[in-house]
Amino acid sequence: MQWEAVIGLELHAQLATKTKIFSGAATAYGAEPNVQACAIDLGMPGVLPVLNERAVRYAVRLGLALDAEVAGRSVFARKNYFYPDLPKGYQISQYELPVVGQGHLDIDLEDGSIKRIGVTRAHLEEDAGKSLHEGFVGMSGIDLNRAGTPLLEIVSEPDLRSAREAVAYMKKMHALVRYLEICDGNMQEGSFRCDANVSVRPVGTEKFGTRTEIKNLNSFRFVDRAINYEIERQIEVLEAGGEIVQETRLFDSDRGETRPMRSKEEANDYRYFPDPDLLPLEIDSAFIDEVRAELPELPDVRRQRFVEQYGLSNYDAGVLTASRELADFFEIVAAQADAKLAANWVMGDFSAALNRTGVELNTSPISAQALGALVARITDNTISGKIAKEVFEVMWETGQEADAIIAERGLEQVTDAGAIEAVIDEVIAANPGQLEQYRAGKTKLMGFFVGQTMKASGGKANPQQVNEILKRKLDG
Repeated sequence: MQWEAVIGLELHAQLATKTKIFSGAATAYGAEPNVQACAIDLGMPGVLPVLNERAVRYAVRLGLALDAEVAGRSVFARKNYFYPDLPKGYQISQYELPVVGQGHLDIDLEDGSIKRIGVTRAHLEEDAGKSLHEGFVGMSGIDLNRAGTPLLEIVSEPDLRSAREAVAYMKKMHALVRYLEICDGNMQEGSFRCDANVSVRPVGTEKFGTRTEIKNLNSFRFVDRAINYEIERQIEVLEAGGEIVQETRLFDSDRGETRPMRSKEEANDYRYFPDPDLLPLEIDSAFIDEVRAELPELPDVRRQRFVEQYGLSNYDAGVLTASRELADFFEIVAAQADAKLAANWVMGDFSAALNRTGVELNTSPISAQALGALVARITDNTISGKIAKEVFEVMWETGQEADAIIAERGLEQVTDAGAIEAVIDEVIAANPGQLEQYRAGKTKLMGFFVGQTMKASGGKANPQQVNEILKRKLDG
């Protein structure tokens, strides 16, 4: 029997507000435990939550980017459950009436096609605290700094059919929230994480199988591995005559497997009811128009512009617009030099250097302006592409500007036709045997003569001129 996976993702984006969703406590990452948890976050008697307007603005920003319905009226509810790091005994969330309704996100598939993934909803809620286990023997520590931090939970339709599609969707949403500047997307710090709902069914059937939920996946690689494992596990169980139990599971990254955590709760288990301390959230058209005016150029629109404005391939434009920071960087480089050459350098040597050294784009020793100046020296024939690579390495190590390195080391390209011709005459005279073979039909020896000429010129001769003059001389 052939099986088909059915996958839906719940993405949790921690909103980039300076204070929590219902209090004025700070949200900065890395503070000492329990120094950023106030009485409101802990639900102490007599305190009242007050909604953070910026969190609402960020939610609406995402809703507009997803072409989703933005609710004129939404309601906060109490989601009741016990957890050690949830001191109130309930989480303030949204249930029946979320702030963002149905929308969609288009993802690129490996065959070049585009698939539209439905977004069911995106609702505002507060985060819980964090249980700490390291450094404690026979007990756990509780850090409530994260309690009350604003989250936007983005729930997809069950439209994904493979782990690769799930990762593509998650990456696209990750890029989007960063473009919108509503979430820093730092997965190691838990700012962007995923719960994956996975089931399988025989190919050709419409009915969904029993699903399991894999909690708290905080890397694209873990999402891929966990979903693939869970698909294989469920198929093995069903083909052996067993049944899938609806449950919540955790992914063990060391063993590469999922394991049961608890039976899966249904909505009625949480005893949702409207929070009596919070009025319904009402959003008028003027507020929505105001937020719409703040929207940046979105990734898909920017990619298409890169194709049209810079003449890039759809693939290259997609790579360069995968993050807002990289797209901004490229445009600064392209403003100073040939756009296609700029794209090749940003995606090639520059990105390779970032990966090799583990440096982030915003801390690169070579700025966009500096890289643009280097690429411009290739465009105007001051140096060759080969010499540019040497200059780039010096720039990366020292932070010097390209022009200073070129001048200091005498690397300017030789474009004097007479000087190049003199070098070529010497090379031809020194290799009579190769000349005879070339003229006898072994035209591949052209590469030998080019190499010898470049070597003799210290790599400074203009390659195009070298090829033109050599062709004339060798064929003469």
